[in-house]
Amino acid sequence: FFLRSFDYPELRSASCGKLAKELVCVPTMKAVLALAMGAAALAPSQPKVAKKMASDAAAAVLAAGTVLGGPVAAHAITSDVRNQLSYEQVKGTGLANRCNEVQGKDSITVSGKMQMVDFCLEPKTWQVEEEVANKKGDVTKQFVNTKLMTRQTYTLDGISGKLEGGGGITFTEEDGIDYAPTTVQLPGGERVPFLFTIKELVAKGQGSAFKPGYEFGGSFKVPSYRTGLFLDPKGRGMTTGYDQAQALAASQTGLDGQAELENEINKVFDVFDGTIEFAVSNVNAAEGEIGGVFVSSQASDTDLGSKTPKKVLSKGIFYGRIEKQ
Repeated sequence: FFLRSFDYPELRSASCGKLAKELVCVPTMKAVLALAMGAAALAPSQPKVAKKMASDAAAAVLAAGTVLGGPVAAHAITSDVRNQLSYEQVKGTGLANRCNEVQGKDSITVSGKMQMVDFCLEPKTWQVEEEVANKKGDVTKQFVNTKLMTRQTYTLDGISGKLEGGGGITFTEEDGIDYAPTTVQLPGGERVPFLFTIKELVAKGQGSAFKPGYEFGGSFKVPSYRTGLFLDPKGRGMTTGYDQAQALAASQTGLDGQAELENEINKVFDVFDGTIEFAVSNVNAAEGEIGGVFVSSQASDTDLGSKTPKKVLSKGIFYGRIEKQ
């Protein structure tokens, strides 16, 4: 988001510097609004366009935060602000991949028939368990940081499920966009695909009310990253394709003819168990909203049984809205 200051007069107040023998500027928030709505936005507006300008300003500010800061350092977005934005204002800004954030320190008691709707999980960091050797040559397993390779389609959103109160709160996931194929890259260059998900989640916590500091968690299912219709480069699949690579027909001879390629030939749909823990940090009782952070642990892709899965640790924020059924 670098622009030449002499192309846009509104950017003359921006912070500029030399980059590759050319003057470049990082626009200030005032300049972003000017570019989004024109120079008239900085002057007293007319009553007819005041409402539209306010909505456009919110979109411009949020878009600027997403572009300049990335998905981790972007400004927070609340449900009230998001509801004022149109499709065109959200398109191309990355806001659709963001979870709402909650403001408030209230408390919400779960009793009777209630449900969680608009449940959203937005990962911020990803770590993969690897074997790391120290200077003495000792090898230990540690979680190493990774680089995200997937575009902004890794957030789970629109998830819903029933809430049960009593001695504790139990959330059972039932519907929604509860999986997202994601790929991260290790420092050495190896890429690790996995299916970020909370399918069939059953999360429990002690206490009958959501409030700041409340913790709950549970286990979920992690389906295979690929389905039975997928064909590998040799045309082999689980339900379709060849049983074996055509050039390897001679390997059928002998007692252990397929032993070396057993995992490559016999495709399997692996289903693993994952765990997740939530910690509530903000509650807005008026809107029935809760928000906080989560830590999820699950297995990576096995390429239909041919690879050993790695343990993936995802950390981020979550949002949910509680309502009566």
